Amino acid sequence: MIATRRPPLLKRLPAGVWVGSFWSALVLMRSFQRPDELRRLLRYHGNIEDAPLLVTAVVTTLGAFLLLRAPLAALAVALAGAVFSLGMEVRETPIVLFLLADAVVGYIAATRSRRISVLAAALPVAVLAGDTLWRWTREYSPSPEAPVLLTATTAIAWLIGNTVHQSRAHADTVRAQATHQAVTAERLRIARELHDMVAHNIGIIAIQAGMGSRVMDTQPAETRRALEAIEATSRETLAGLRRMLGALRRGDQESAPLDPVPGLAALGKLVSNTAAAGVSVEVRWRGERRELPSDIDLAAFRIIQESVTNVVRHSGTRECAVTVEHRADELAVDIVDLGRGAAAPSASSNQGAGFGIAGMRERVTLLHGEFSAGPRPDGGFRVAARLPVPAEAAR
Repeated sequence: MIATRRPPLLKRLPAGVWVGSFWSALVLMRSFQRPDELRRLLRYHGNIEDAPLLVTAVVTTLGAFLLLRAPLAALAVALAGAVFSLGMEVRETPIVLFLLADAVVGYIAATRSRRISVLAAALPVAVLAGDTLWRWTREYSPSPEAPVLLTATTAIAWLIGNTVHQSRAHADTVRAQATHQAVTAERLRIARELHDMVAHNIGIIAIQAGMGSRVMDTQPAETRRALEAIEATSRETLAGLRRMLGALRRGDQESAPLDPVPGLAALGKLVSNTAAAGVSVEVRWRGERRELPSDIDLAAFRIIQESVTNVVRHSGTRECAVTVEHRADELAVDIVDLGRGAAAPSASSNQGAGFGIAGMRERVTLLHGEFSAGPRPDGGFRVAARLPVPAEAAR
């Protein structure tokens, strides 16, 4: 069980504690400095309606306590304080408290659903309408400017909060889409690696098993060699699977696997394994060989590996040719066999139930290269890939 670290004490204190501390410090400071001025500001002579500063302190402190957990209650407290202070001598008090209610409306619009935010914006408007109607029934002649201006401040506060809410929702949507795309890309990468790593070896095992079963009675030595090849290839496949699963189980803070990423340097082992399956692979190197970026080196090897696997499993031929050409700004890979070939896969097809050619095309596309695969006019099958090499790596 992972222990969660508690935030510092000052961050755990509610906002109301800080607001109450501010008012307490203000009262204490004014009490020590100017006690007569403090009594004049409080205007407390047995009637609470004559205490604008005290009402403001109570409303702001209580509203700060309620804002995060019950914002509608905090809004109601601010509006009640504004209505309560209408009869006080300090005319600015209800306006300040109403603007405080507008700030709460903006917070609700930014953090709550549309239904709740509209309800919150309607409360101050309803209070203004009720106050105006009450004044008319009392045969007052209130000026319409103040209610209109305060209604406009409520609308502005709601619009600002709603804009913040929409911006957050858009950012969350973009973040979720990016996460989904990253997860999908990683899933496809793992699927390609598993396919390329397992399909080749399993194909060789199948060929060796079939060969061993055919010569079991007449050529025991060949059968023994086939079984030895099956055992070696199986161990290699299991080791590769363990390495990959181990890498997937490791956390982000743990070290990466120490096993080197396969590349063109492993072509010799690929040729020998394929020869054991009865298919001769001729590798031709052209151009000046140089060190390649790991992603290009891996992609080139996997393309050759998958193509040779298809030759072993589907072509019916005993030989194929692999050409690796280092050009000025790209790496060209061509795999050609003279077997019976196959139908060229369409853009929307994965060549039946297999994913080999689709995986090769995905690898090349991710590296902004060119890929083609299909039967040759004079027979056989050809796979060609062009992988661009960055300028700094091409030197």
